[in-house]
Amino acid sequence: MDYQTKKIALLGSTGSIGRQALEVIRQYPERFKAEILIAGQNVDTLIAQAAEFRPKMAIIANPDHYNRIKESLEPLGIKTAAGEKAITDAMSLDYFDTLLNATVGYSGLAPTLAAISNHKKISLANKETLVVAGEIVTEAARRNNINIMPVDSEHSAIYQCLVGEDKNTVSELIVTASGGPFRTFTPKQIAAATVKDALNHPNWSMGSKITIDSATMLNKSFEIIEARWLFDIPGNRISAIVHPQSIIHSMVRFHDGAVKAQLGVPDMKLPIRYAMGEETRLLTNDEPLDFKKITNLTFETPDAERFPCVTLGHYALERGGTAACTINASNEIAVAAFLKNLISFNDIYTTIMSTLEATTFIEAPDYDDYVAVNDEARRRASEYILSINK
Repeated sequence: MDYQTKKIALLGSTGSIGRQALEVIRQYPERFKAEILIAGQNVDTLIAQAAEFRPKMAIIANPDHYNRIKESLEPLGIKTAAGEKAITDAMSLDYFDTLLNATVGYSGLAPTLAAISNHKKISLANKETLVVAGEIVTEAARRNNINIMPVDSEHSAIYQCLVGEDKNTVSELIVTASGGPFRTFTPKQIAAATVKDALNHPNWSMGSKITIDSATMLNKSFEIIEARWLFDIPGNRISAIVHPQSIIHSMVRFHDGAVKAQLGVPDMKLPIRYAMGEETRLLTNDEPLDFKKITNLTFETPDAERFPCVTLGHYALERGGTAACTINASNEIAVAAFLKNLISFNDIYTTIMSTLEATTFIEAPDYDDYVAVNDEARRRASEYILSINK
């Protein structure tokens, strides 16, 4: 054995990506050890995970659950903590060497920056870290000589296509999209879509927030922003294309005309393994891609009229500053409201646009500016939602 067991802090352990990451850890116990498990508020699942994997520490973001987690886990010798500050503070602990950020939302930003500043390796599934503050995150990673390994299937695909290539020969990054549950819906059908309709993704099993972002296609805008920062490629050389079969996870076009694509079954464990293994391809018994069962691979141009959110990635990159931060914050508020049946599906986009118009724009923000704009955008988005419900 010519490798050391990687010690993992898993942020978002009870979510979709987190649970699949633990499946990988369970499959390769000699390679990976979960040393810190962190969840938002799903305390019962966190307790069960900690009882199985026996990390050194378990943290719950919601402090209301602290007594429960402490009473359950401290008898097992597992340290416990609660609250957002406890999560960020834990990034300096020597219990682990790699942060796998599998949480959803803006809350993933501060722990990522803290882990980078403490020279931890980063496996990143949290889109919002780079969407909100890609410039300062990638600069911090460069300054601390940290390579960010992407976990998103699209960015993992691009990363794999770029291995061994000269970045100067890249002419375009092409991010693929399934098209979501409403790909064939008419505008009238989309306007009447229910929460149940939006959560019925045709290919992927994901958390509710990410699934709604897929339905609006804002996830593709976010992935274009992510790709710009991960691979240092200008936004005008990054595009999205709808590929309903979700077999090709993304592509890279080179200036000699060649296109490289990464193919695989729509299963997140493959990019999770690749990121955690830092480019090592680990032997698995998972069902492989069977080309005999693939009858066709098709592609479509994203329809910006039916899915206007798909345009917001390039808009945010062109405007720069805090534009993407505002888009993300207002979207988080809008999606939460939609999931509670407080607004319609189309109100998600109008909430984002109203918030963009009303929120302070800062051209050259620092971290504190991002925090302030995030707070303001959430407040203004909430105000807009209240106004349309009067």
